[in-house]
Amino acid sequence: QVQLVESGGGLVQAGGSLRLSCAASGRFSTYAMGWFRQAPGKEQEFVAAISWGGAGTSYADSVKGRFTITRDNPENTVYLQMNSLKPEDTAVYYCAASPNFLRTRPSEYNYWGQGTQVTVSS
Repeated sequence: QVQLVESGGGLVQAGGSLRLSCAASGRFSTYAMGWFRQAPGKEQEFVAAISWGGAGTSYADSVKGRFTITRDNPENTVYLQMNSLKPEDTAVYYCAASPNFLRTRPSEYNYWGQGTQVTVSS
C-alpha cells in the first residue's frame, strides 16, 4: 500500500513557475507515478507520468515542453516542475500511483493523494 501527500501548490501569475511535490510512504519504488488535475466543472485530466526508475516519462500535449516530472526514489518523492504557467493550468493537482507503466487513465491508478490547488492569474 502507498500513501501520498501533495504539496507546493499556490497562487502564481501567468508565466511563472511552481514545483509540486508528492511524498510517498510504502513501496514507492515499485510503482509508476502520475500527475492528474481537475478544474472546476471539468473531468479529471492526465498531466504527466513517470516509470518506476524514472527513465520513462509521458506528458499531455497541453503541458509538453512546459512541465517536467521527476522522481527521487531514495526520498520517496515525485515532483512536477511547472514552468510558463497559464491561467488554463488552474486546477487541483493530484499525484497517483500505478503498478503499470505510464498509464494515462485515472482508473489505472490505485492510490491517490488529497490534491493541491494551483491557481494561475492572468
